[in-house]
Amino acid sequence: MRAADRLVLGFLLLDAFLLALIELLFLPSYLGPVQFPITAAVAAVTTPLLVAEAGRLAPHRGVASAPLLVWFATVFAVGMFGPGGDIVLPGNDWRTLLLIVGGALPGAMMLGIVLARRARG
Repeated sequence: MRAADRLVLGFLLLDAFLLALIELLFLPSYLGPVQFPITAAVAAVTTPLLVAEAGRLAPHRGVASAPLLVWFATVFAVGMFGPGGDIVLPGNDWRTLLLIVGGALPGAMMLGIVLARRARG
């Protein structure tokens, strides 16, 4: 990888970290009296985009999966051992499952697409 590609990858990893933080902190949002976890939809859109861009830089498994791993590790670490020891992710809540599945599943599917492209040629 060229130096410019490494810099872009660093920014992609920083984006994955910051997006995971924002998605976690705004997960318990309400729209009036209704729970409205819009950040799960944001995760479903942004995580695959980060994986696709990392795969474009270098279609190696480690490079392409790095944004997804950073996102998931941030969601887990901050969600379970959050700021000041607070648990940010509610344990038995549908919003938690929606965020994790909404971010990880599309990202993993995009990772499969990137690796399949690499295998074909």
